[in-house]
Amino acid sequence: MSSNVLFEIGIEELPARFIDEAEKQLLDRTTKWLREKNIQFEAMKTFSTPRRLAVLIENIAEKQEVVKEEVRGPQMKIAQDEEGNWSKAAIGFVKGQGKNTEDIYTKELKGQTYIFVEKVSEQKETKEILPEFKQIISSIPFPQTMRWGSGSFRFARPIRWIVALYNDEVIPFDVANVTSSNTTIGHRFLGNKVTLTSPSEYEQALEENFVIVNPVKREQLIVEQLKELEKEEKFTIEIDEELLHEVRNLVEYPQAFYGTFDESYLAIPEEVLITSMKEHQRYFPVKNKETNELLPYFVSVRNGNNHAIDNVIKGNEKVLRARLADGAFFFEEDRKHSIEFYNDKLKTVVFQEKIGTVYEKTEKVKNIAAYLAEKVELTTEEQKDVVRAAEVCKFDLVTDMVNEFPELQGIMGEKYAKHFGESDVVATAIREHYLPTSAGGALPETKVGSIISIADKLDTIIGCISVGLVPSSSQDPLGLRRQAIGILRILLEQKWNVPIEELVHKVCEQYGVTVEDIRAEIIQFFKNRAAYILADLGIESDVVQAVLADGIGNLFVKIHKARLLSLKRQDHSFKQIEESFTRVMNLGKKYAQTDIDEALFETDSERKLYDTYVDVRETFHAQMNNEEVAEALDTLSTLSTPINDFFDHNMVMAEDEKVKQNRLALIHAISNLIKQFADVTLIEWKQQQ
Repeated sequence: MSSNVLFEIGIEELPARFIDEAEKQLLDRTTKWLREKNIQFEAMKTFSTPRRLAVLIENIAEKQEVVKEEVRGPQMKIAQDEEGNWSKAAIGFVKGQGKNTEDIYTKELKGQTYIFVEKVSEQKETKEILPEFKQIISSIPFPQTMRWGSGSFRFARPIRWIVALYNDEVIPFDVANVTSSNTTIGHRFLGNKVTLTSPSEYEQALEENFVIVNPVKREQLIVEQLKELEKEEKFTIEIDEELLHEVRNLVEYPQAFYGTFDESYLAIPEEVLITSMKEHQRYFPVKNKETNELLPYFVSVRNGNNHAIDNVIKGNEKVLRARLADGAFFFEEDRKHSIEFYNDKLKTVVFQEKIGTVYEKTEKVKNIAAYLAEKVELTTEEQKDVVRAAEVCKFDLVTDMVNEFPELQGIMGEKYAKHFGESDVVATAIREHYLPTSAGGALPETKVGSIISIADKLDTIIGCISVGLVPSSSQDPLGLRRQAIGILRILLEQKWNVPIEELVHKVCEQYGVTVEDIRAEIIQFFKNRAAYILADLGIESDVVQAVLADGIGNLFVKIHKARLLSLKRQDHSFKQIEESFTRVMNLGKKYAQTDIDEALFETDSERKLYDTYVDVRETFHAQMNNEEVAEALDTLSTLSTPINDFFDHNMVMAEDEKVKQNRLALIHAISNLIKQFADVTLIEWKQQQ
């Protein structure tokens, strides 16, 4: 007969955002625990709803698996005395392992003889160990925890019941003054208490009591119901995957329904209506199948069946009506003022107490944006748009609409800007300057929007780091890493050849940051983000470090270099070139640069290497300026043969100090030239193996 185990933690309503990670942690920690205890099992399933977390362990072994372990003791010269008797060290060792000296055997390791004993683990019955599951419950991490009653136990929400079953036997333990049993609880309003006789009946028994414990099944049911509504009502429901995922974690027994709102609210911008529905009420918006225009309907999911569903619909319509009325009021009131009115209000809004107000921030953003616009050679008209967009990019933050719906920052700025007579270019830039909103999110599509986005993010990053607000390994509340990645991705997308180092120094001047350590820290911060982007493209870490050794510069070019070197590391024909480059760089790094004196050359190979270097240097720089990466590497590669000839026919460390220093100067110059492409000494050249 196979044995199964069920653990269920019954909880007061868990926040939807906690549930998926908690279920994952339950699975991971239970699996790890059983493996550490040497208890075999065939399969493990986890379940979750807002009121429970559960794990079902199928075909679990009745006993621990016997584990044999070889334990090493001291060396024989310590374990035995001169007469061959076991020493105190040997006797102490075997006693500590629960053995005696008769169990000792010897083995040789690295030329030394050691004593060993073999330990066999104690084999306990599984049901003796299962009560330790209480430690798993207390170890599940949550973003926030709480205490309740007079106890000290902490959990996301109060624990109300615990099911712990080994076949038909209750596994006895207590957690937070709750004693384990074989009784679970169905739906809060529709279900009953359920006494389980075996773990395998758990899922079906709860479904009969209006609880779908499998979250994937709940989500599938919701989608099926939404599709059925679409078919019946002949409209399209906008199913946002993130919202769908959240809704499944808000209910135990889903029932989809739709309601309506007054058509007059469609005069409000669509984004306001959708935000009101999705972000605040967890409703799915409804659109016309043919035109894709928003319709005066919404779809929601109830936690229960369709009993008295009409009353539920009316209640939800009433709540949404109030929300939309607020939106309509804000929309009308906001448009009664002007951009200048709102910009003036920004003078009283603190961006960060150590940095200044939002108004002061926009002034800095304007200066950075103007500099960048000129740098990338925008037209005079485009540069004017950049300056104006920077001046007004934050005005909507103090509107009533954005105050109520922060998710609409930038979006409402674009709409209000058009209402107040700004050009489409400026209005679009106001919206786009917040992009990307995630590391891999959509980028600004316009040049003006791209420049304002870069300027705003640069100002935030450098302003924060300059006053000590540096992200830690686990905390980045201002999203500085995301913003740095956004800057680099925009520069990459636009193919703007503006080194990030140059921009950093420009903004540091604006902030009066003269401490070189802080500037270096900021540049390293960007370098780490550049490495992240390259790694995300599948480029090996050693190649990433090689191409970033001399800085970020033009990231577009760096990616081309990295991809080319990734191919070359597999190319056997490149081996000789790589070896000559590596030899030069290893030696060149050790010595400072000095002038090269042609009069001190003594051999033809020395002269040949210098002449080739001069020719290569000019061609290489021209090719790199034209972003001809492959051609530039081919040009550098012509140095390989002269380098090898030089080392074959010259003693670099010549007795004549002047000749020696001159040869080192030549090696150093060539090393620096190669490094401008990449520091090849950092690459693990696979074709050498």
